[in-house]
Amino acid sequence: MKISGFTIIKNAVLNDYPVVEAILSVLPVVDEMIVSIGDSEDETEALIRSIGNPKIKIIYSVWDPELKKGGKVLAVETDKAKAACASDSDWLFYIQADEVIPEQYHAPIRDAALMYKDNKKVEGLLFNYLHFYGTYDYVGDSRKWYSKEVRIIRNDKTITAFRDAQGFRKGNTRLNVKQIPAWVYHYGWVKSPELMKRKLKNTGVFWHGDEASFQEYLKTEDFFDYNEFDSLKKFLGKHPAVMKERVSKGNPDVQLDITQKKFSFKKRLLYWFEKKTGIRPFSFRNYRIS
Repeated sequence: MKISGFTIIKNAVLNDYPVVEAILSVLPVVDEMIVSIGDSEDETEALIRSIGNPKIKIIYSVWDPELKKGGKVLAVETDKAKAACASDSDWLFYIQADEVIPEQYHAPIRDAALMYKDNKKVEGLLFNYLHFYGTYDYVGDSRKWYSKEVRIIRNDKTITAFRDAQGFRKGNTRLNVKQIPAWVYHYGWVKSPELMKRKLKNTGVFWHGDEASFQEYLKTEDFFDYNEFDSLKKFLGKHPAVMKERVSKGNPDVQLDITQKKFSFKKRLLYWFEKKTGIRPFSFRNYRIS
C-alpha cells in the first residue's frame, strides 16, 4: 500500500501557520509529501526546507489573483497539489496548513487505509475534528464548527476539491466514505488578537475579494475580538507531540468566559439535542457514510 500526502501553503511566516507541525504530523503515515508553495512574500520556502525530510517534494505555483470569491483559489491550488502525487499511490492524504494529526492516530489511519484499499466502493476516509479557539485550552463545541471531514481520498483523477477545499467531491456527487477512529486538531484560530486579525485581513481576499464590505473590514483596527463565540468547552486531552514547542510558549493573551452560551432558541435546542444524542441533524455534509 502506498499513500501520498499533499498540502498547499502561501505566506506561512506572515500568517503564522503551523504548517511545519502539520507536515510533520502526517509524514509517518505517508510515503511522499507534496508541498505546493504559492507565490509568497515571506520565507515560506525556507521554512518548508528546514524540515529536511526526504519524503517532502516541493512544487511551486502562482495563485490566480482573479479568483477572489468563495475560496475557489484554494480548491484550484489543492487540485494542483493533488495532481502532483505519485500515480501509483492507493490513497492521497490531504492536510491543511493549520491542521495536525495526533501521533496516537497514525497506526489506526494506516490500518483503515489498508483495510479499505481494495474496496473501490470506499472513496474516502472520514476524520473527526477538534477546533481550538483563542487559546490551546478551549475548543468550539457548537454547530458552527464542522465535526467531521474527509482527509484521505482514493487516488482518482475525477475526485476534486470542493468549494474552498474544505472537502472533496466527484463532480457534484458526494464521496462514499468510511468513518475511521482518528482526529484532526485544527489550530487556525489560536493566535494573538493582533495576529488573528492580520491573518483574516490577509486571507479574506480569497473569499471576499473586491466586495465593498471586505474593503471596509480592511480599515478596521488590527485586533480580533475573540468574545464573538457561541459556545466553547475546556480541552482536557493532550496536544500532539509536534505541537510541543508552540504550546510551551504559552497561550495568546486572550481572556474567555466559557460559561457563556450565546445561542438563539432554535440553535440552543439543536445544541442540547446533539449533546444528549451525539446526533447533529440538518448539518452540511460533503460525504456519504457507507
